[in-house]
Amino acid sequence: MVSLHMGWRHLLFANWPVAPEVVEPRIPDALAADTYDGQAWLSVVPYVNVDVRPAWVPSGLGVRLPELNLRTYVRPAESSVPVGMPAADPDRAPGVYFFSLDADGLPGVGLASVLGARLLHGLPYYLADIDCAATDGTVRFESRRRHPGARAARFRATYGPTGQQFRAERGSLSEFLTERYRFYAEDQRGAIRYADIRHPQWRLFGASADIAENTLFRANGFDRPDGDPICYYSPGLDVMASPSRRR
Repeated sequence: MVSLHMGWRHLLFANWPVAPEVVEPRIPDALAADTYDGQAWLSVVPYVNVDVRPAWVPSGLGVRLPELNLRTYVRPAESSVPVGMPAADPDRAPGVYFFSLDADGLPGVGLASVLGARLLHGLPYYLADIDCAATDGTVRFESRRRHPGARAARFRATYGPTGQQFRAERGSLSEFLTERYRFYAEDQRGAIRYADIRHPQWRLFGASADIAENTLFRANGFDRPDGDPICYYSPGLDVMASPSRRR
């Protein structure tokens, strides 16, 4: 496996607080819910993935893959960390855990990307029809899952930036929800895999978001969280993902 270059564009981070016991039963035993002020979080993140390619392929030769994910935030469970391991050791690194990732793409390319991510990384990718258009600071995003045998999932939203651009302050909620540099997954054998993500700090805005339809929670076995989400928008950045490793 090789490092992967990606360009993430037009992102909405829509975040709902939930009790830790909502997500704990749905993540592997080797991971624990990461919390902020005692709350775990469920986040819906639509965006467009551009110039997706192995790191050795020249810029501009990658593919475009609109994506939509439902995720939470995790860290290795204390029981899975060797005794005496320093707090800053990579084995303790917090990260993201995905419940689902819906992806679109060119015929053949989208299918290959989804199957490859499922088989090689253990990521729960699903084929979807996704339309995303950004004009005059407004993004219109619509996704309909079409993966054979999977639960139906639909998402429709219009969103965009508000206010002044900012960068998340250390220890803030916005940092907790966006500055994540590792993802974890459970492969078909039950092993935990992870990949590290390298990118600059996010350029963030507040976000206005009109979410007209969202069945991702139901498709993943969750009740819809109460209240409105806390939302951030980013125009995007370029990312380098390491090869997936077994923990």
